Amino acid sequence: MAGEVVEKGATLADVAQRAGVSPSTVSRTLRGLSTVSPQTRVRVEQAARELSFAISRSASSLVTGRTGRVAVLVPNLDSWFLGAALSGLAPALNAAGLDMLVYSVTTAEQRAQFFDRLPARRNADALLVVSFALSPEERARLDDLGMPLAFVSQHQEGRAGVYVNDAEAAQRGTRYLLNLGHRRIAYLEPADASGFAWSSRARLDGYRTALAEAGIDPDEDLVREVAHWQGPNLDAAVGRLLSLTEPPTAIFAETDDIAFRLLAILRGVNVPVPQGMSILGFDGHAMAEAWGLSTMAQPARRLGEAAAELAHGLIHDPEAYRERQVVLPVELVPRGSTGPAPLPGRGDAGDAVRPDRA
Repeated sequence: MAGEVVEKGATLADVAQRAGVSPSTVSRTLRGLSTVSPQTRVRVEQAARELSFAISRSASSLVTGRTGRVAVLVPNLDSWFLGAALSGLAPALNAAGLDMLVYSVTTAEQRAQFFDRLPARRNADALLVVSFALSPEERARLDDLGMPLAFVSQHQEGRAGVYVNDAEAAQRGTRYLLNLGHRRIAYLEPADASGFAWSSRARLDGYRTALAEAGIDPDEDLVREVAHWQGPNLDAAVGRLLSLTEPPTAIFAETDDIAFRLLAILRGVNVPVPQGMSILGFDGHAMAEAWGLSTMAQPARRLGEAAAELAHGLIHDPEAYRERQVVLPVELVPRGSTGPAPLPGRGDAGDAVRPDRA
């Protein structure tokens, strides 16, 4: 029964008097300590209910040195993936008797303030860093926190973390397109000059590794950055790909959000999917099935649940959990947005990606 000391006309001494125990016994009982007998626990909890009294986290922390909270650092709250991960994290923390405190750091100014002040040090018992690319200086600052630290959806050598192998998953996704006969495979990644996103470099590396394995020389004209998946920058990137002398026959989008927008753009210019262009996403978005999107599906909600388990372990047994690594699988889910590469020399699908036919 850990919670905020909310006193509604009653004090801890009142509860002690009604239960026939000492105030210290009331405190131990309502903080959930195991040193209280079952019979005493029943009397104290009954008295607390009758007096509408609950012990607070702030009061409890004076005795235990813990706040009962886990801080979570995220680059934004806009993406489906982060929302899904947090939706798995929050109830799992709650089930462990922990609250979640989210720090959404979306601008360079907010980033500088966070790492200057390090508010999580005062407000939480552990910090989870979720999909947030850190500079060496920022990593050193977090190491100075003196509190348990774990990384979610990213891998940091020698530190606790739960993640997927982004490079290996992107390599398998690209290999899937290669096995369908595609040789001109474009890759679209979110532009990230601020250095917030962690997974981009690993997924791009996996894409390039698969091409190298197939003996295909890299063509940097096929790798495009898009500033925002909803903006005109993505339309322009697709236009540049379609206007190449040898346009791609497949596009691997780094996120499903980008892939959804791609499907809409191609539909707007009459490029048939997958006959004229195959589209593969990454994430396993909840709407991927409805859109018929092939995707590399990562278990976003399970990542959050596993992160909660890791945070709880770090708080209660830091030595055992300090370097624990949990790697979750990514599954290829093929749907209608991918198909065999157009056959050379055919005038239908083979020419469908050319702008003069769009």
